[in-house]
Amino acid sequence: MLRFSMSLGVLLLVVMPPAFAAEPEINVKTVCNARTADAKDLQIPPDQSDEDCVRDEEAARQQLGPLSASTSASIRNRCQADARSLGTLDYFDLLSCLQIAEDLRSAPKKGTQSMAQRR
Repeated sequence: MLRFSMSLGVLLLVVMPPAFAAEPEINVKTVCNARTADAKDLQIPPDQSDEDCVRDEEAARQQLGPLSASTSASIRNRCQADARSLGTLDYFDLLSCLQIAEDLRSAPKKGTQSMAQRR
């Protein structure tokens, strides 16, 4: 029985989709360097320094952990897929996507009334 449980646990770790992980591992220095390079290519000033970018990405990563844990896998999958398809996979964008999804989930549905409105 113990052998079966251990085998099942290992199998789940191997087959488990990456969306069930807390968040993807993103090299924030590479992301920030790419943003600066894009700004230079477009001949516009960068929005922020690489150091500020790294600090903001790390702060977003800190906030992403707890929010990601309380968000459904389907929403995490969608946010990650959207970011990858746009070529903008970074912690700040993932955090924004999850926050928007959470706001939409907790917003009252259109056409429904709250208990206070019914009285």
